[in-house]
Amino acid sequence: MSARPRGRFQAGFGVFAECLLVGVWIAVAALPLVTLPAGLAAGAGHLRRWTGDEQAGLRFFAADLRAALRGGGWAAGTAYLTALVLAGADLALVRALPVPGGKAAGTLAILAAIWLTVTVLRAATAWRPELRWRALLGPAARRSLRDPAGSLLVVCGLVVIAASAWFSAPLAVPALGVLVAATVAAEHRATLPV
Repeated sequence: MSARPRGRFQAGFGVFAECLLVGVWIAVAALPLVTLPAGLAAGAGHLRRWTGDEQAGLRFFAADLRAALRGGGWAAGTAYLTALVLAGADLALVRALPVPGGKAAGTLAILAAIWLTVTVLRAATAWRPELRWRALLGPAARRSLRDPAGSLLVVCGLVVIAASAWFSAPLAVPALGVLVAATVAAEHRATLPV
């Protein structure tokens, strides 16, 4: 066996291991829940630096987290959680009261929550320290609709988290890094020339 494939395997496994580590960092950063978008942005920044052979580590992750929170990350997290609570309340209402069109309304609420989650993930991946969240969310929402293949890649990352949580709840924590890596890949492929 040649050394080259082994080197590729080690490099690929290293990226996977780094994704799992950054997933744990994101989960810890997102414990207050409203800090989830900022944690995702810091995780995406860490993975970009790490794969780009730049200096990376917990210190840089923490600096990105603070910058993302100062740039409107609190507001983005609060708005995101509020929207998810409203979608969940809509679903609970539709289940509790059999109303005409209830199934369609429930399906619409689920699709809206997925679209909103993909939008927040794509905005978090596009975040840079000099950018504010308000400027990121609109373009991310449009990219989520205009790039269905990239959005599907992000949804597949969400499925990995759901499957991990279903299998064993603690596995969902490192799987957050895989979700961020999927979103970084979706955003990168969206910038490639056709």
